[in-house]
Amino acid sequence: MLTATRFLTIFAFCASLLGAATASAEHHSDGDMKKSNIVEVAADNEDFSTLVAAIQAAGLVDVLSGEGPFTVFAPTNAAFAKLPAGTVESLLEPANKQQLVDILTYHVVAGKVYAKDVVELTEATTVNGADISIAVTDGGVQINNATVVTTDIKTSNGVIHVIDTVILPAS
Repeated sequence: MLTATRFLTIFAFCASLLGAATASAEHHSDGDMKKSNIVEVAADNEDFSTLVAAIQAAGLVDVLSGEGPFTVFAPTNAAFAKLPAGTVESLLEPANKQQLVDILTYHVVAGKVYAKDVVELTEATTVNGADISIAVTDGGVQINNATVVTTDIKTSNGVIHVIDTVILPAS
């Protein structure tokens, strides 16, 4: 049973994670606040180390550090860990680069799509060219089979929404 104290502890923990993620998106530059780009924000958060390694292996660092804007549905390390054993290692091999690019670009939508906008959509076309389904349920927002667990992490070139499952394009 979830007691009020336990709920507040969990809520405070989640709020601190969101605050840390948001704070990591801003760096001082010549006295002004400057938001970091999508790749920098992800690299500053240890929960995205697998995603960052995949972005690097796919050769997408320059693209996702570029002007954008992009909306990224970013799977955490735990999301990648849900894939069958050996899948991540296989995808990171140079011979599977195109498959990795296809999967990663399936997590990216052109433009900035904030949470308030996502809930109005039923689908979106990804940079991969394939559509993802979007459903608002009592449990939150679903992107295909993934649940959005954190929304609206603002970056200099877009926005990140954290998801709990890697979404895969149809073969």
